[in-house]
Amino acid sequence: MAVHLFGAIDVGSYIYQLKIFELSKKNGIRQIDDIRHLIDLGTDTYNTGKLSRVHLAELKKILLESAAIMKNYGVEDYKAYGTSAFREMKNSSLVLSQLEQETGIRIEILDNTEQRFMDYKSLASTGDVFTRVLEQSTAIVDVGGGSLQISLFEKDKLSATQNLRLGVLKIYEQLQRVGASSVRNESLVEEIVNTQLSVFKKLYLKDRDIGQIVVIDDYLSDAARNAGSFAAAGTMKPGPMGQAEFIDQASLGAFIDGLREQSPMELSAKLGLSDEKIPLLQISSILIKCIAKTMKANMIWISGVTLCDGMVYDYAVNRKYLKQAHDFDEDILTCALQTSKRYKGSEERARTLELIALQIFDSIKRIHGMGARERLLLRLCAILHDCGKYISMQNLSDCSYNIIMSTEIIGLSGREREIVANVVRFNHRTFEYYEERSGMGNLSREDYLIVTKLTAILRLANGLDRSHKKKFTDVRIRFRDGQLQINVSIKKDITLEKGLFAGRARFFEEVFSVRPVIRQREIKAGS
Repeated sequence: MAVHLFGAIDVGSYIYQLKIFELSKKNGIRQIDDIRHLIDLGTDTYNTGKLSRVHLAELKKILLESAAIMKNYGVEDYKAYGTSAFREMKNSSLVLSQLEQETGIRIEILDNTEQRFMDYKSLASTGDVFTRVLEQSTAIVDVGGGSLQISLFEKDKLSATQNLRLGVLKIYEQLQRVGASSVRNESLVEEIVNTQLSVFKKLYLKDRDIGQIVVIDDYLSDAARNAGSFAAAGTMKPGPMGQAEFIDQASLGAFIDGLREQSPMELSAKLGLSDEKIPLLQISSILIKCIAKTMKANMIWISGVTLCDGMVYDYAVNRKYLKQAHDFDEDILTCALQTSKRYKGSEERARTLELIALQIFDSIKRIHGMGARERLLLRLCAILHDCGKYISMQNLSDCSYNIIMSTEIIGLSGREREIVANVVRFNHRTFEYYEERSGMGNLSREDYLIVTKLTAILRLANGLDRSHKKKFTDVRIRFRDGQLQINVSIKKDITLEKGLFAGRARFFEEVFSVRPVIRQREIKAGS
């Protein structure tokens, strides 16, 4: 039986983790080692924007050790990701270059939406447990050092997601600056957290109750490995991996009381955590308590998964070692639909535009050379094509661009979000070629070529229903004899569409060297 060894490295704000996994088509994923180091990168970068020389040297040493461990295991492939500490770094390119040069390990920086998406995939690695949990109203609470992400699911469908600047290290720093006594920490954390949660509730929860919360963190999850700590506090149910997983609000409250009443030294010995981690555990516990109370959620799943689990799950699915347990593309589309709805976009119009655009995309696959990911981006462009009109119908293009760039769509990288934003903008205004643009984002020439191709497709699709009156029915598109033949049945006069179509067709032909032509069949009245 062929097996494949994979290494997953998470360079977090406070914890460095290396996991070694064995992959096979028969047994799927099997973890064979888990190495952790406490290294406080976040405090440096959140306060100064740079990594101290001491921590940089320490990180180099850890990476060299990781490289040796992976070599000894015979690891054939690896991924290494940095998260919020690297995102806050002013000189991240310089630091990453040094680290790769001296250790041989290449670290990629995940932006917030990529990181949260990977964390969701870590939950998917639990298999049936994750599937069963999402059958009910659920909030996934992903607690990081710099921020936390709350994502609401209804019947396996993502309904809302929002990032809040309530990271554990961020709150800890605030408490340190205030200089309050430890006995006041709980009330201060609650005050900080509840201020933002009240706004979240008003915007996204309203009168809805959430039955359960899924926690992804590096604090409660570590404590949960000692199941007795929760069992002593109240009810709990052991999970399939042996760790404490499901607790109720009363158990969590009792656990927090225990944290308050015992010294850091006692807690460290009982929970198997370092002294430095105890204050962060307290903050994370209070955070979850506040969220559970706000949502009226009585069941809390301390998942115990980490970013590394998401990394190997993503790798295993892409390499066909596993079948994907959840439709993550659907979550991305749902995020876009929710954004469009928030800005009063027309769902019916977006659906019509999407169907036509996808027909065009699929008809000329051999010509444009784009793949499934670009097809997904085109769908997002169709859904969000008119979101800016909520702010200004006159300045629709720039308003749409700004809305998309300011909206976190879970699963999209910053680069992909910028591609979508530019396509939507150029759908409504004169196109600017790569050579003409000045100071417009960070897209490479290759990325801008994708913008150009998707813009040409979206514009052509938009031109076929410019009056928004659905004059075309039964649209069938095919590439034949060097032409994009658009066969349509019509019920009404299409003089407007034909006039506007010509300009859009010229741009399409310039981009693909394919001439679009409309072939029409009139539908007689009463038929």
